[in-house]
Amino acid sequence: MKAIMRKRFIPTHYHRELLRKLQNLTQGSMSVEDYFKEMELAMIRANIEEDQETTIASCTNVASTLMVQKLGLETTKHPHPYKLQWLNDGGELKVTKQVLIPFSIGSYKDEVLCDVVPMHATHMLLGRPWQFDRKVMHDGYRNRYSFTYDGKKHTLAPLSPQ
Repeated sequence: MKAIMRKRFIPTHYHRELLRKLQNLTQGSMSVEDYFKEMELAMIRANIEEDQETTIASCTNVASTLMVQKLGLETTKHPHPYKLQWLNDGGELKVTKQVLIPFSIGSYKDEVLCDVVPMHATHMLLGRPWQFDRKVMHDGYRNRYSFTYDGKKHTLAPLSPQ
């Protein structure tokens, strides 16, 4: 019934406008919790379903504690500490530190502010804040990310198996 009512009474451009708002949502000065709530609300309005772990993981840029320690990177106090539960098996984890990480992929050089958390799956995850701040376009078919940074067009693609 809900689907029939939507189809009959909601203009077709409304859904496109909701998706555009979701794609243009940036974290800016919002805390991770506020950004997550705003994104979750936009996803509900746009009728997009995603499991909670995927949504939470994509709401922030994350760096592993081990990488930060090994590289001797200086951390700062997180302006809006928050709790994560899904990253480890040890229960709830409080995120209290951030780190500015310089990195390069091919000719692309950048730096990104990441929350520091203990994780073993990878060293760094670039989430929606990085994607939206850089206006990254994802080609899901070819699994490539394209964007312009410092006036140069960049395309990131997975490495070929060797």
